Amino acid sequence: MKAVMRMDTTQLPKYQQIIETIKEKISKGEWPIGSKIPSQRKLAEEFGVNRSTIITALEELAADGLIEGKTGVGTKVINNTWTLLASRQSANWSEYIDTGIHRASEKIVQEINDLEMDPAFIQLSKGELSPEIFPVQTMQKVLKEAADELSELGYEEPKGYLPLRQAVSEYLAASGIYASPSSILIVSGGLQALQLVSLGLVQRGAPVFLEKPSYLYSLQLFRSSGMNLKGLPMDKEGIITKSISLKKYEKGKSILYTIPSYHNPTGILMTEKRRRELLDVCRIEQLPIVEDDIYRELWLDEMPPPPLKAMDKNGQVLYMGSLSKTLSPGLRIGWVAAPEPVIDRLADLKMQTDYGSSSLSQRAAEKWLSTGLYQKHMENVREQLRVRRHTALNTLDEHLSGIAEWNSPEGGFFIWLKVPSTIPIRLLYRQAISRKLLLNPGSIYSDGPNHFIRISYAYASLGELQEGILILGEEIRKLL
Repeated sequence: MKAVMRMDTTQLPKYQQIIETIKEKISKGEWPIGSKIPSQRKLAEEFGVNRSTIITALEELAADGLIEGKTGVGTKVINNTWTLLASRQSANWSEYIDTGIHRASEKIVQEINDLEMDPAFIQLSKGELSPEIFPVQTMQKVLKEAADELSELGYEEPKGYLPLRQAVSEYLAASGIYASPSSILIVSGGLQALQLVSLGLVQRGAPVFLEKPSYLYSLQLFRSSGMNLKGLPMDKEGIITKSISLKKYEKGKSILYTIPSYHNPTGILMTEKRRRELLDVCRIEQLPIVEDDIYRELWLDEMPPPPLKAMDKNGQVLYMGSLSKTLSPGLRIGWVAAPEPVIDRLADLKMQTDYGSSSLSQRAAEKWLSTGLYQKHMENVREQLRVRRHTALNTLDEHLSGIAEWNSPEGGFFIWLKVPSTIPIRLLYRQAISRKLLLNPGSIYSDGPNHFIRISYAYASLGELQEGILILGEEIRKLL
């Protein structure tokens, strides 16, 4: 059989090279019929040309009958080279994409996810530690030791690598949580824990109580699972517990999801008094609690109050922890501590979903927790975050005093900044994008009017942190 020769496009005019590249994506099914192609701006950035060159290429593709552009909708693929030659239409994948069970993220969230990978942007949106804080050499050593000890890379038992569950059990005991290894499930990060809870423990259509605003991915995940979200108001001490009231038919079906320590996105730390009130109310209302405590170790002034799980005397709290925010998102290791029958149920679901988290990652996490390396690492993390918080707050004082309000977080990554109600948040977000500054508008964390911005001081360098806040102040003033 003769080898298929790929056409050399490097000698063609730039617009023709773009045409051939797009045709190839269409013909190979990367951009199937019905799919929306990237915007002219994004294509211009990818190909390194001005928009007029992109427009020329798209006009020719439209003339060939491959794409079609409509105002307000964008440009979609309407044919491929085979459907132009044959009367039989191929499968329209867009029909399947639009009818999947899990909802797509908002367009603005998808855009933020894309731009967070762009090194040209000042990243005040990222809720993760800066690469400057990541312990590269120690992680390399730990991974090598873990790899050297491997005899095989097989599947772990359903609840996870036993030595890691033992290490997590000892680690949780230091916070007053007493959970045996059999009551702990290893998961691939906190988001997977929420997915398992929504799939395995909550009925479709059941109410889920949670802070308003709340972690954006929990909102989308619960909605896609058919849950009925009920936002609970907050004050500086956390959830206002008197707002919790279940109807008779909701008892035994509902759950409450909370981030009590350095809440995302507001940064609020729930007081010990409020935690006890929350436990009492939920006990009376027969409302189980899912406690997302992934930011707990990121305290900066003093240790937070005990976890809800540590105060729980009735087994009503399911506790989630993770190394994603404190050590490495890429390690993809977290845990759930709950009554053993609940853990058995979630472990079964996890095996159906992915057959267990990475064996190598689990062994590396066990070494971090059992050898004291993690605790030493966290001391450095807190020291670095204190410097970053101080820089952010000082720069806010310098450039936004009188035009915005903000909290002074006691820990975590985030500053919750309120701008005047006359300023359109989405327009401010767009203005920031035009200046290569990425922020998270508060509207992605709750429904309804929102005049907030979430700023992360954890990821950007100190210089970029100062520059980003300066740009934000300038853009706010333009809109006043």
